[in-house]
Amino acid sequence: MQCDAPRNTGWRPGARWAREDVQASIEALPYHQRPPMRELGRRSEAAAHPFRAMPPDEGGPVVPAPPAPTRVPAGHWRNPNGMIDHAPSPFRDLDPNGDERAMGAIARWNAMPAIRYPGEGPHPNKLERMERRGSNDPHAKPPGVVPFFDTARTTADVVARNCPEQGAPRDPAPLADTEPPLVTAQKVGSRVEIAAASPTALAMGLTPGMALTQARASVPDLDVRDADPAGDRAALERLALTLARRWTPTVMVADDATLLLDLTGVAHLHGGEARLGRRLCALLARHGVGARMAMADTAGAAWALAHHGPADKPVQLCPPGAHADAIAPLPVAALRLDPVARELLARLGIDRVGALAAMPRGPLVRRFGTALVRRLDQALGRLPEPLVPVPVPEPVVVAERFAEPIATPEAIAASLARLVAKLATALAGVGQGARLLELAADRVDHAVQRLRIGLARPTREPGHLLRLLARRIEEIEPGYGIDALTLHVRRADPLGPEALAPELAEESAPDLAPLVDAIANRIGAHRLWRSAAVESDVPERAVAAVPPLDPAEADAPALKADDVRRLDERAPTHPWQPRWPRPARLLRRPEQLDNVVSLWPDGAPRRFTWRGRSYAVVRADGPERIAGEWWRRPAERAGVRDYFRVEDEGGSRFWLYRRGDAERAETGDRRWFLHGWFA
Repeated sequence: MQCDAPRNTGWRPGARWAREDVQASIEALPYHQRPPMRELGRRSEAAAHPFRAMPPDEGGPVVPAPPAPTRVPAGHWRNPNGMIDHAPSPFRDLDPNGDERAMGAIARWNAMPAIRYPGEGPHPNKLERMERRGSNDPHAKPPGVVPFFDTARTTADVVARNCPEQGAPRDPAPLADTEPPLVTAQKVGSRVEIAAASPTALAMGLTPGMALTQARASVPDLDVRDADPAGDRAALERLALTLARRWTPTVMVADDATLLLDLTGVAHLHGGEARLGRRLCALLARHGVGARMAMADTAGAAWALAHHGPADKPVQLCPPGAHADAIAPLPVAALRLDPVARELLARLGIDRVGALAAMPRGPLVRRFGTALVRRLDQALGRLPEPLVPVPVPEPVVVAERFAEPIATPEAIAASLARLVAKLATALAGVGQGARLLELAADRVDHAVQRLRIGLARPTREPGHLLRLLARRIEEIEPGYGIDALTLHVRRADPLGPEALAPELAEESAPDLAPLVDAIANRIGAHRLWRSAAVESDVPERAVAAVPPLDPAEADAPALKADDVRRLDERAPTHPWQPRWPRPARLLRRPEQLDNVVSLWPDGAPRRFTWRGRSYAVVRADGPERIAGEWWRRPAERAGVRDYFRVEDEGGSRFWLYRRGDAERAETGDRRWFLHGWFA
């Protein structure tokens, strides 16, 4: 066999191809066409040695002559395969036949590498892709290559790492470094254990049920807070009530972390079960509630799939009739069994629901009782499991319609008396008291007039409610007549049986609620308030506006016998110190004074101007220095105020202060302000 070596190479028969020459040939190739080190066959083919594939000889198939060039229309170009494609944006508007600038741009475009994205081979054109799609060539569709990379020489591991398959599970996103680990702790017997853990704490290996001492030893900077089971239960019940009003009327609180919803006949109203699950999970996520959902034929199967199903599926849909096969591979804890039964099953080697379902019922009942078999049959659909829904409170509404329209105040008042009596009976039946009532008057011309009255505390006394409504009758414009009157209870609070002993006693505290309601409904509830003392040295923070009938602050909790605070026998200090008098009226915002004359640095002002009027001071007392509350804002760490009580020639007494101590600039800008005046 004869082999003709190329003339432009230094190869001769019997000589080895030098490694340096092969490496030089590989480095001369474009970067995207260089074969990796592990593909030695391709590396040897990259060099121009005599053993690479030769063109066909005379006995091979006849290569047809290239067709005559055709005129390329404007906006198109001829690719390296001879096909006419639409021109790219750099020379879209150029003429490729006569414009030299366009021909040069197209030539430079053709000289660019064909691969402009990660890959290792020439990009196949459309015809080659179509031919290779139905072939058995393993290079046509490399295993592990995602659809985005449709090349014949793409490295599978690189593509799988950069662009995973569609639907493949992805690694969870890394947690923020600034998020501290947070857990809640509760006392179980004599042991303090973790009740719940944040995602950061879970990533560090802290799980619910772990001892708190072990968690602190593992994570020294752990943020531990007391668990609130009652608050969590109340929040879960509020969520169940919200779902019952919006999604399905049957919602049951199954345990401390589970809600059971009966979606029979309501799934189609929300676009089907799959869409309902996605919308519900998205709604809960927007409100900061993480949830997992499962839909099955039985409540037990849905509970099992939601708690022990695949972790990467927030919404799991079990096909109809397939719930038995869906829960078969789950652990026996998915049947909501007690810990004693689970431990005994683990000793017997039964750890899956399918293995438990295959056992005969008689021995199970004799060994475990009826609870285990009942849970199993409920999950499999052999026994019913009724749901006890949360009661949805119905709004209290009373209405009265008239055969003939009414328009006189007397007729409206008589109708209101009957409505209030019905309303009081309805409120007593549900154990509530009204806090906000709305009266709707439907006129003949289909116009609706509405009046609202508020109450300081819940009540259902008919006489008091009627008096409040009767004072607003003149605001109703009957027009051509009123067809119906309706009373709506817009807000209500629980109200139990009322004790009559204080009212029957000779000396009883006066009830201010009727007076407060009468004044508030006349001038507005936002204009009626009382002042409450707040523990603060800053004057504007030492008083707060509270509703007029709010209860007083609760007494301090009783101290234990060994508490060291019992040694302090002094009476508790009131927030308003009597030895430091305060003015009867404080301005909402202190007003700056002008033309202040005072001795420097601690002298009282002798003259000042306020609102364009000049005042001469005849008596003064002070200063009273008040420092800022540094724990509120950094700007108050060095700030001080020097207050003075001054009296002018007319006998008016004012409360002035200077911002700063007049010595250090960081304490204030030394301006004077009027904060209030005395009676």
